[in-house]
Amino acid sequence: MLVSKQFSRVRRALLSAALAVTATVALPSAGVLAADPIKVAAIYTVPVEQQWVSRIDKALKAAQERGEITYTFSENVANTDYERVMREYAEQGMDLVVGEAFAVERAARKVAAEYPDTAFLMGSSFGPAKPNFAVFDNWIHEPSYLSGMIAGASTKSNVIGMVGGYAIPEVNRLMHAFMDGATAVNPDVKFLVTFINSWYDPPKAKEAAFAMIDKGADILYAERFGVSDAAKEKEILAIGNVIDTSADYPGTILSSALWHMEPTIDRAVTAVVDGSFEPADYGPFSFMSYGGGSFIVDESLADPAAVAAAKEKEQEILDGLFRVNVNDSEPKSTM
Repeated sequence: MLVSKQFSRVRRALLSAALAVTATVALPSAGVLAADPIKVAAIYTVPVEQQWVSRIDKALKAAQERGEITYTFSENVANTDYERVMREYAEQGMDLVVGEAFAVERAARKVAAEYPDTAFLMGSSFGPAKPNFAVFDNWIHEPSYLSGMIAGASTKSNVIGMVGGYAIPEVNRLMHAFMDGATAVNPDVKFLVTFINSWYDPPKAKEAAFAMIDKGADILYAERFGVSDAAKEKEILAIGNVIDTSADYPGTILSSALWHMEPTIDRAVTAVVDGSFEPADYGPFSFMSYGGGSFIVDESLADPAAVAAAKEKEQEILDGLFRVNVNDSEPKSTM
């Protein structure tokens, strides 16, 4: 069972600590022995540089640099191969397997149940499952609302284009939050919404963005790679999502809603190490109050009054005085 495996790990760590104390007494110059890092593997269905996956990779690499884990990953894993890769990592004795189960929910949960001694932390639209299947998501609807406020106050044409990957709850709620933020400061704004039905197809996303610009959009919501390229080429503004791409598109990225996976990964790793890992929903650790999400704005591109209003609302969110609405339904164009 997972509990027995974790107990053995804790026992080994305690034994190492005891030996370190003994060695220190006998040999004052000897260093303290550290517990062995746990073994972590990640499974990605897209390239590791894709924005959503890159946040997980960044957090795991940080844990590895601290000596807490050893980290390996597989990228571009087809949905049809996902079950096989999960099994291979479990058979290799991984302590924790991280991945995304959105398109392979049943298969992923089936594999996890077959390896109760392995902890699984998977991006999922559904809930956790005993004995070892925990879930997470990038709940950055709060900073998405704030970036929407900036966009709504900045548009001149009152038309904003939005290009998403798939119309799944995880994407829908971010887009709705953005739209709510924009209309809160500008009731006249209209939206063009398109999904490219791919997580990684920059040319297709760029093409969709060009079509929106032709229809009057002067700000683009870049949920996918490729949209900001269209904005840069046409010299209009874009709103970033998940990662900060402003250095790659100077003068183009007006504001961004950022995701920080570190609070989620760090808690999961700690739980595996101390034997307290259980099937739980780690999604809330992406909230701004936990440091899982943040909002940035290029103040050289935005009106000072709009920036001040967004930052005031940000503080209300952090103080628990304002709650951004969660709407998982598919967003639609409003013009």
